[in-house]
Amino acid sequence: MTRKHAINDAEAHVITSHGSDFFGEDRHTLKSLTSLAGYAEGCLLYDERGPVVLLLSNPGEGGTMTPSQAAEVSALLLKLARHRFVRAKESAVAHALAEAATRAADSGEPWEWRIEAA
Repeated sequence: MTRKHAINDAEAHVITSHGSDFFGEDRHTLKSLTSLAGYAEGCLLYDERGPVVLLLSNPGEGGTMTPSQAAEVSALLLKLARHRFVRAKESAVAHALAEAATRAADSGEPWEWRIEAA
């Protein structure tokens, strides 16, 4: 009899500011962001996808966006989250990222993210 182990290997996460949890941060796996980058390449117009694909496919060690950049990326992430070909799991990630970027833009603060290794 085989059994799938309940313990999974630790994964690297991206932690974004202005999230909805108690500390004002959101945590997303790098795997979910790279999956979302593939949807962004296929579902957004060529002219629109630049900053979103760059953010999702290569978040780097961390980064910061100005409030105006965060507002621009937020609109594109919402458009991606509402696209009919994006699966529900990736749509939820895009929507959470868009909300965090919107909160940062509305408060006039930079939107920041960092990588937390496994």
